[in-house]
Amino acid sequence: MPKTLRNAATAAALTAAALVTATYSPAAAEPGGVLAVETRPAGWHGMARGAVIEYTTLDSAGVERPVSGALFLPEGEAPANGWPIIAYDHGTLGSGPGCGGQADPELAPLPANRQAEDELIARLVDQGFAVVAPDYLGLGRFDTGAHPYLETHTEATATIDLVRAARAARPELSRTWSVVGASQGGHAALSTAHLQASYAPELDFRGTVAVDPASDVEKVLPLLGPWFPEAEGTAGLSAFTVSILAGLRATHPEAEVDSYLTPAGKQILDAAAGQCINGIVAGLDGRALGELFSRPLSEGPLRAALAAYMTLPISGYDAPILLLVNATDTVVPSPLHAALVAQFAAGGVDFETVTGFGQHTVLTDQMWDAMDAFVARINATPAQP
Repeated sequence: MPKTLRNAATAAALTAAALVTATYSPAAAEPGGVLAVETRPAGWHGMARGAVIEYTTLDSAGVERPVSGALFLPEGEAPANGWPIIAYDHGTLGSGPGCGGQADPELAPLPANRQAEDELIARLVDQGFAVVAPDYLGLGRFDTGAHPYLETHTEATATIDLVRAARAARPELSRTWSVVGASQGGHAALSTAHLQASYAPELDFRGTVAVDPASDVEKVLPLLGPWFPEAEGTAGLSAFTVSILAGLRATHPEAEVDSYLTPAGKQILDAAAGQCINGIVAGLDGRALGELFSRPLSEGPLRAALAAYMTLPISGYDAPILLLVNATDTVVPSPLHAALVAQFAAGGVDFETVTGFGQHTVLTDQMWDAMDAFVARINATPAQP
């Protein structure tokens, strides 16, 4: 989308969000409560039956917040016990309103990524699942501050509460559900799988598919500091780092993020809080990542705050997990995938791994087949109404 059109579209989305936010009352609903439902015409996201759902969730401080997402239904009549649900968690898209691309796909910053995600969702819908897709906190129709990028808690609550809201809005949905996610969405899916037993015990959770999930990043970031050089191919790392720190700064003041930043770093994080991923990359303008930092990230309180913010649990899952990982992944480097596999094995997690040799989140035929078989297996027992 040309910059002028994107700016106009973003302004329109923010205006609509402001109008909705103005009428929102924290007392209006419990988490997972429905604020609004908008049925969309056939062809939206490339599917026949879609809707926008605005709903409530809890942030990491326990404060109720408005969020948005999408719902897609199979064609025809629902089965006797209702359509089982799959939640789809999307990958990295930025930090600001309108970036999530689920409630308002025309605003999504990476059209090619959205098309690939829509094809995956359509595949699940064609298999007879109702699919819900959250924008996540801060990335949809409501300006609630910088999106807490890779924060385990709010990724999970936004996902679980959309399942609740979809069931409240559409009685033909069952309480049986599972979750699929890629990249950031893989991190979100695993976070969701771990939290769901305590957060939503009333639901019938069956399992998780995580494609090239972000993991163990909190162990790598403390290696950064003022000495980090400018290097070809590091724009993605810089944008991911800025997104993490912008979210951490907005949600965890005890991390004292500003104390690690140069004036340029503070300026970049300030701007990133309202930008999609392409805007964050552009705002870095070729800067070396080290130019953002005034001291090593390994010092002081930031390291512990990062761990609490984004570390994936490595035990305590109560349903099976399928990991689909690319050994040649350069976005989430393959040693991080290997570390997650080793930690799951040590933690006694019920999981299986299928490995490909493609680019980040690109699935081979073997990986597609494994996902189809896994989803069919965990849903072989009839859905619960």
